[in-house]
Amino acid sequence: MSDLIDAPQGDTPTDDDGVSDGHVRLPAVIPPPAPPAPRLPPVLMEATVPPAHHGRLPRRGAGRALAKGVGAMLAVALVASGAIAAYAVSSIVTPVAAKPSVKFESEQVLESVPDIGAMEGGLNFLLVGSDKRPASGAFGDPDIESGVLNDVTMLLHISQDHSHAEVVSFPRDLLVDVPECPDPEDPEGFGYSARYGVKINTILNDGGMGCIAKTLEQMLGITIPVGGVVEFDGVAALSEAVGGVEVCVVDPIDDAYTGLVLDPGSHVIKGYEALAFLRTRHAVGDGSDLARISSQQTFLASLARTLQSAGTLGDPVKLYGIARAVVTNMTLSSGLQDLWRLVSVARALQSTDLDRIAFIQYPTVYTDDLSAVVPAASASVVASALQQDIAVQFDPTATDGTPFGTVDPNATDDPAEEPVGEPSATPEAGDPAAPSGTATPAPSPEPTTEALPGDVSGQTAADVRCAAANTG
Repeated sequence: MSDLIDAPQGDTPTDDDGVSDGHVRLPAVIPPPAPPAPRLPPVLMEATVPPAHHGRLPRRGAGRALAKGVGAMLAVALVASGAIAAYAVSSIVTPVAAKPSVKFESEQVLESVPDIGAMEGGLNFLLVGSDKRPASGAFGDPDIESGVLNDVTMLLHISQDHSHAEVVSFPRDLLVDVPECPDPEDPEGFGYSARYGVKINTILNDGGMGCIAKTLEQMLGITIPVGGVVEFDGVAALSEAVGGVEVCVVDPIDDAYTGLVLDPGSHVIKGYEALAFLRTRHAVGDGSDLARISSQQTFLASLARTLQSAGTLGDPVKLYGIARAVVTNMTLSSGLQDLWRLVSVARALQSTDLDRIAFIQYPTVYTDDLSAVVPAASASVVASALQQDIAVQFDPTATDGTPFGTVDPNATDDPAEEPVGEPSATPEAGDPAAPSGTATPAPSPEPTTEALPGDVSGQTAADVRCAAANTG
C-alpha cells in the first residue's frame, strides 16, 4: 500500500494509477412466415418447454376453448420471454468466451463444483487493478506510459458459511518473495525463477496474474483459485453499471494528476470520476499509497451498502447487467469464465451483515530508506484469520493519529456532544428497578472473531468514513 509519500526513488509515469472504463439488442421482428424458434440453452429449454403428456383429448366447449386460447397466449408469452432471455444471456455469455483468460494453479479445487455459491470452504478471489493505459490514449500514450503494474492488489475472502467476508489490500510497494512461476505468454517455456524481496506491483508484468496468486498463497498460507484483472476503462464501466457510488470528503479536493475535483460533502460518483477517486494519491491523506488504499476502502464499503440496500445482490436482472460489465471489461481466470459461477460469487454476500464485511489494510512498516514496506509482525494475525476462516474485529483506535487514514464524519472532540446510549431494555441484576426474582438473561454467544492488533487499520462496510485532503 504505499507509493510512499513520494519515496526517494521518485515518481514514475505509472505512479498515479490506482485501479486500473450494454444494452441488450433484441432480434428484429420478422413478418410471417415466422422464423424458427431460437435454440435455448439447456437450462432455459427445460424451464420453458412443458413435458409432453399422452392421453385422451378433452371434449371441446366454449369455456374450454376460451381457456385454451388464454393458455395458448400464455404459452406464446412464455416462449417469447424465454427467447428474449436466451438472447440476453447470450449477449452476456458471448463476451466471456471471447475474452482471454488466465489459468490459476489452484483452480483444481473448483472441479466437480456446480457453482462457487455451493462450494464448501468459501472462496478466495484475487482482484488486480492494472495501470495499463487504454489504446485510446485517454490516459497517456500506452506505449510510453504503461508499465503494466498491479498497482492495486486485493484479496476477497468469503467465509464457508457466508456469514462474513474480508477484503485485504496490499500496498503496491510491499516487498515479497515470489515463487517460481510459468510465463503466461509461453506456458511451456522456462518461466520465471523464484525471486526475493521484489515489489509486489511488478509481478503482473513479470509473471502475470497467476503468479500474483501464487505469491499471496505462499505468503498467507491459503488457496486462491480464481481472480480477475481490471484496467482503467473497466473501472469506469463497472461504476456505471451499479448506478454510481456515494462517497464523502471533508476538505475540497483538486487533484491535477487525476483530474478529480470535489467540494466538501457527499457525492455520487461513477464513470471516470469514480476512476479518478480510486486513483488519486497526491490529493488525499499524506499523499501515499496507504492513503489511497484508505480512500478505496471507503468507496468499496459504500459500494457494498449500495448493493445491499438496492437489493441488487438478490435481483438476477441487475446482477446479470453487472456481470456483463464485468466479463466485457475484465480479464478473468478460467475458473470464472462460467457466468453462473460469477453471479453466484456476488449472491454469496447478499445476506452477509455489513458490519461483518471487513476491509483490511495489510499491516506493514517502512524500510530504513523509506523506499518500500515490509510485512509487520501483526501480518501473521491477518493470515491466521484467513486460514482459519474467522471473522476479524478492528481495534477502534487503530486509525487514530495515522496520517494516511480516513475520517469518521460523526466523530467529535467535545465529550458533551458524544451520543448518549439508549437505556437497556432489560434491567440488570441488582438494579432497583428489576422485579424481585428476575434473572438476567444470559447474553447470546458472539460469533468467533479475531481481534486485530492496534496497528491493523481498515473499516467495515457498515462504517461511513470520509476521505481527507492532503494538506502537506
